[in-house]
Amino acid sequence: MKRHAGVSIGIFMMLLIIWELAALRMSQLVLPSPMIIMETLWLHLTSGYFLPHIGRTISEVLLGLLLGGLFGLTAGIVMGESVFFRKVLTPYLIASQAVPKLALAPLFILWFGFGMTSKVVITALVCFFPILENTMTGLKYSNKQQLDLFRMLGANKWQILFQLKIPAGIPAIIAGFRVGVVLALVGAVVGEFIGGSEGLGAVIIASQGMMDTPLMFSSLILLTALGMMLYQTVNLIENKYFAKYIWRQR
Repeated sequence: MKRHAGVSIGIFMMLLIIWELAALRMSQLVLPSPMIIMETLWLHLTSGYFLPHIGRTISEVLLGLLLGGLFGLTAGIVMGESVFFRKVLTPYLIASQAVPKLALAPLFILWFGFGMTSKVVITALVCFFPILENTMTGLKYSNKQQLDLFRMLGANKWQILFQLKIPAGIPAIIAGFRVGVVLALVGAVVGEFIGGSEGLGAVIIASQGMMDTPLMFSSLILLTALGMMLYQTVNLIENKYFAKYIWRQR
């Protein structure tokens, strides 16, 4: 473990050195050095400039993930249990995913306004499909012997679903949430790009207009840190509350 951490840190330091050397040959407008970016990041964090934007983006991500996760999990269970609904709804779901969310964003801004609602809807749509797909997959691969045993003991379909299929599908469902939480951040930022005055995506657009490249990189660093934090939060929840279900599958 220590060896892996040492290698990762070594690669990170090497990339920083390469970046610093490349920045010496370029204009700060094109590629600012890591030192300048960190100074800008620290300045705007201590001044409180970034705090409302970070809060806005986190709120959009969490609300969108809650909404998309709830609908994705519910639809995944329904379609995983019903062949009829699966065959009827699958073509529409595939068609909806073929349309780039960036192309739909202006419509949602038009329908729901420039406030948080439009960003939450975009975020929910982006993370909806991977959660739905992974939920269906998880329910599909229940242990056949355990399924036969439940039926022999006279369990009804609800008992089979909640006591066997959903617990057996927890690893796949959690994997869907891991993907969904990262995509939710992408969805929130896309919404802020199109129409927003708050959020880290809006800061990136504003910094582009002001030709403030260090501010743009600072926002990107915050988005990266936020994405990693959200991803690790899902991992922590998985290890704390669902480890026993994952252990059974190994």
